[in-house]
Parts: sequence; structure tokens; C-alpha cells
Amino acid sequence: MDVRELAIQQLKTVLDPELGINVVDLGLIYDLKIEDGHINVLMTLTTPGCPLHDSIAGGVKRALEHIDGIRDVRVQVTWNPPWTPERMSEEALRQLGHFTTMPSKER
Repeated sequence: MDVRELAIQQLKTVLDPELGINVVDLGLIYDLKIEDGHINVLMTLTTPGCPLHDSIAGGVKRALEHIDGIRDVRVQVTWNPPWTPERMSEEALRQLGHFTTMPSKER
């Protein structure tokens, strides 16, 4: 498994405590750059002013720090573009009981 796949697998262990769904399936991860032992994550949260900001961003950082060969993890939270439910995977929609048969490109 390459480092990017491992990083995504690790990110799927980080749950939004209120929803119980991982940050990848929620669509909170906007970008993941891996280079020379450094990982830069650009992510968002479901709402600005989220009281769990530090908990979720810290969980992302801690999850990635455990990957062999990674020396530095930086997590940047952005509000642009704002998160919308359309970013959620079908798995996340299922977990919330809102499964749709609409192809993901049209959501």
C-alpha cells in the first residue's frame, strides 16, 4: 500500500464525534499533499465555529503522524469553499439514513 492510500485509510479512523462518520466520507478533506516525509492536509468542518474544531483537526494530525516515514503533518482548516452535504459519500449518506440512488457526479 502506498503512503497516500495509507493516509486515506488512517483518515477514515477520524470520526466527527457528533455524527459518528469519518472525515473522508463526510467530504471534509479537500486536499492531501505528501512529499518527502511531510503531509499537508487542507480540510474543512461542517460549520464555521464548530466547537469540535480542535478535536477533529487534532485527530487528523495524530492519525497521520503514525505513518512510517512521516516526519511532519500540517493541517489547515479552510472555509472556502464551504462544506455542503453534497460532499458526503454514499456511505456517509447511508449511515445517516439518507441514501440516494442519484449518481455521485449529480449530487
